[in-house]
Amino acid sequence: MSQMNNPENIRQKAREMGCAAVIPVYNNAATVGDVIRRVKHFIDDIIVVNDGSTDGTAEVLAAVGSTEGIEIITFTANRGKGQALRRGLARADERGFRYALTIDADSQHYPEDIALFLEQADSTPDTLVIGARNLTQENMPAKNTFANRFSNFWFRLETGVKMSDTQSGFRLYPLESMRGMRLITSRYEFELESAVRLVWRGVKVINIPVRVFYAPDGKRVSHFKPVRDFTRISLLNGVLVLAAMLWYYPVKFFRWLSWRNFVRFVRENLTHSGESNVRLSVAIGWGVMWGIMPVWGWQMVLAGVTAHLLRLNKIVAVASSNISIPPMIPFILFGSFAAGGLVLGRPLDFSPGDITFESVAGSLVQYLVGSVALALAAGVALWLVSYLLLVTLRKEPDNG
Repeated sequence: MSQMNNPENIRQKAREMGCAAVIPVYNNAATVGDVIRRVKHFIDDIIVVNDGSTDGTAEVLAAVGSTEGIEIITFTANRGKGQALRRGLARADERGFRYALTIDADSQHYPEDIALFLEQADSTPDTLVIGARNLTQENMPAKNTFANRFSNFWFRLETGVKMSDTQSGFRLYPLESMRGMRLITSRYEFELESAVRLVWRGVKVINIPVRVFYAPDGKRVSHFKPVRDFTRISLLNGVLVLAAMLWYYPVKFFRWLSWRNFVRFVRENLTHSGESNVRLSVAIGWGVMWGIMPVWGWQMVLAGVTAHLLRLNKIVAVASSNISIPPMIPFILFGSFAAGGLVLGRPLDFSPGDITFESVAGSLVQYLVGSVALALAAGVALWLVSYLLLVTLRKEPDNG
């Protein structure tokens, strides 16, 4: 890769890797021509999606449309950046490309950084590579910095993956991994949803540092509508968090669950944590307690937040809160009713097979009281059991 500073070598590498470029454009007549010409130095095949532009973009594209290797797709009306990207990525896949590099048409990205994406994909094939911008540089809009930090927080909550930039449009998509993905978004939030959904499919996501240029205020064309688009992104995050808590994390934990993996988890994540066996066992019991509490969909969030406030091991607490995986739910419901009946002095005259969400709603007080009692009892029990296991499997760290 030492010769990747030569445009011809970069083009050759893009051909070998099966990489096309996708450029969505909406009313960027002043910049899109230059972006296309610069990208053409490094990638032979370019797919431009004109998302219903009304400012002369069509004329600019017509001027470069005869250039070999440039395909132009035109929407008669504006459909949103997400739709433009989806169409461009689908077209690249139809043409047999393995990767699609996406780059915005407003000149904020440097096509000269394309080699960095190819190098990363060469060392970690079929990953989603996202260019991480320097959000502290000159002329960077303050709203962009806040929005990116906001997005990074939710992305980590939804996937467990820490990223420095989840909103950059400068990306390299592994197209095979995108096949059959039914996305619900059509505008700016597409880039967040696609990244989250790829992680859920087991695709690795990597940030690489890239340059970015922002013209002084008032000179950059932006179609981001703060109120509308921020609302859409917030709604999307609400859906993704709910799906992560009810499906992604429980399924992931269930697939992981085995004695062998538990021992490995203890040895790899707890042995060198520097924390005492008592504090680690408390974190386990604390997570189990929140996993049973009647706050469905929020167990992991509350386990992590409260563990942070109490200075307990957040990773251990969040992992332990996954006790509410689907196979365990009937037993937790039954245990909650049984504990509620014991506390309230009510008879328990049904079996686990009788429990439905309708029966839960009909005896809500008994269920709520019992679930809290069961959560506290299970948390204490797992605290004691995990302490004994930690004493057996782990040497107490020497803090002296």
